[in-house]
Amino acid sequence: MSIKTEEISSLIKKQLANYQDQISVEETGTVTYVGDGVARADGLENAMAGELLEFENGVYGMAQNLESNDVGIVILGDDTQIREGDTVKRTGRIMEVPVGDALLGRVVDPLGRPIDGLGDISTDKTRPIERKAPGVMERKSVSQPLQTGIKVIDALVPIGRGQRELIIGDRKTGKTSIAIDTIINQKDQDMICIYVAIGQKESTVRSQVETLRKFGALDYTIVVSASASNPAPLLYIAPYAGAAMGEEFMFGGRDVLIIYDDLSKQADAYRELSLILRRPPGREAYPGDIFYTHSRLLERAARLSDDLGGGSMTALPVIQTQAGDVSAYIPTNVISITDGQIFLDADSFYAGQRPAIDAGTSVSRVGGDAQIKAMKKVSGTLRLDIASYNELAAFAQFGSDLDAATKARLDRGERTMEVLKQGLHAPQPVEQQVVTLYALAHNYLDDIPVDDVLRFESELATFMRSNHQDLYDSIKQSGQLPEGNELDKALDSFKEGFQTSDQKQDTQVAQN
Repeated sequence: MSIKTEEISSLIKKQLANYQDQISVEETGTVTYVGDGVARADGLENAMAGELLEFENGVYGMAQNLESNDVGIVILGDDTQIREGDTVKRTGRIMEVPVGDALLGRVVDPLGRPIDGLGDISTDKTRPIERKAPGVMERKSVSQPLQTGIKVIDALVPIGRGQRELIIGDRKTGKTSIAIDTIINQKDQDMICIYVAIGQKESTVRSQVETLRKFGALDYTIVVSASASNPAPLLYIAPYAGAAMGEEFMFGGRDVLIIYDDLSKQADAYRELSLILRRPPGREAYPGDIFYTHSRLLERAARLSDDLGGGSMTALPVIQTQAGDVSAYIPTNVISITDGQIFLDADSFYAGQRPAIDAGTSVSRVGGDAQIKAMKKVSGTLRLDIASYNELAAFAQFGSDLDAATKARLDRGERTMEVLKQGLHAPQPVEQQVVTLYALAHNYLDDIPVDDVLRFESELATFMRSNHQDLYDSIKQSGQLPEGNELDKALDSFKEGFQTSDQKQDTQVAQN
C-alpha cells in the first residue's frame, strides 16, 4: 500500500487549522493546616472574600479570612481526605447556587445538590449566595396581605408581602408548625415557598417534607436542608443559599415566602467557625459581626418597586429562646432587625391554648397596612379583649364573689380564647376567619357553652359554604364585609338550627 504525499500534506494542514494556542493559568496554593472543617492555605494572594476554592480531591471550600500570610477556608464537605501539602486552586467564582423553577418540589442541600433521590436538577441558572439588599428607592411599602390561614396571626399580627416577621419561642412550642401551616395555606395563592431547615434532625426534615407533600404544598416549595450531621459551614451558608433561590423569583416579578428554621442554630454554627478561624470572640463568644450576619440576610426580604417588576420576598425567621428569655443576645438582635415578632408562650402551649401565641408580646409593625378591611373591622377590639380577660382571669383566682359585669367579661374572654384555638395543619381561608370573628364580635357566641364553641365554628363554616357561598366570595373578592344585614341574617338562620351538646343530649333522651 503506497502513501500519497498529497494525503499527508492535507492531513497536516487540517491539524494545523484546528490547532488552538491556549494557555491556562491557574492560581494555586498549598494547604498548611486542616481540621474541624477549616483549612489554611498560602499562595492565594489574589483570592476574594467568599470565593469558591477547589481542593485537589474535588471538595470545595469558601475563602473566609484573607490574612497577610495565608487564607482561612471553610470546607464545604468532607475534610477527612484533605491533607497538609495538598494544592488548592481558585475558581474565580463567588460562592453560588443553582436557581430557577427546576428546584420546585425538590429537597436540596445548601450547595443546591439534590438529596431527595429524584435525580439531577436540570437548570443552568446560578446566583451568588451573597447579594447586596435592595436599596431604599428600589422598594415600595408593604400593602398586600400574606394570609397564614391561622386566625390569631391574621387577626392580631398580620403579615404583609415583603415583610420580615420573627417567630420566637422556646423549643417545642409550635414554631415550625406555624411555618409549615403558612406554607400549606399558600396553595392557589401564586406564592413560591422556600423552607430552609438549619441544624434539624434528618428524620424531622423528612417528616416536614412528607407533610407538605400530603397537602399538595411541595409542588410550589423548595426545601433547603442543612441537617445537624452536616459540617458547620453548610449550616452557616444555608439561609443565604435559600435567599439566593428566592431572589431569582422575586426579581422575576413573583411573590416568595422564605422561612429560616432556625437562625439560632445558624448563629451557633457561625460562632463555631469564627472561633476555629481564630477571630476575636465577643459577647457570649459570638464574633463581632454576628449582627451583620443576620441583618444582611434579612434585609434581602423586600417588596420591589414597579420598575423592578413588583415582586416580593417575605421572610419568617425562627429564633429559639431559653426559658422564654427574649432579652438574650441573638433574640434581641433579630427582634431589632425584623418588622415585628410572633411570640409563642410555653405556659399557654401546655395549658392547651394552641397555637400558643402571646397577644401581648406579639406585634406586627407593618402588617396592619396590608390587612383587608373586613378583618380590620372584626378584629379591632380583639387585642384589648384578650388583655382585659388575662388581667381579670389572674385577679379572679383570688376572689370567689364576682359581680355580674366581671363574670360576663370573663365568660366572653373564655369564648374569645376558644375561638382563637386552631388544629394542626388546618389553615382557614380569610373569608371563613372573618365570618367566625364577626360572630364573636356581634355576640352570637355569648350563650354557646365554651366546649361547643369550636364545633359551632366548624358547623358554621360548613353551613356558609353550602348555603351562602356568595357571602364568602364577596368578602374574598372585595376585602369588605357584605353590605346590608345579609351576614346577620345568615348567622341568625344558622344559630336557630344549631344544637348545643346539652340540647342534643336532651333530644336523644326524649327520643329514647
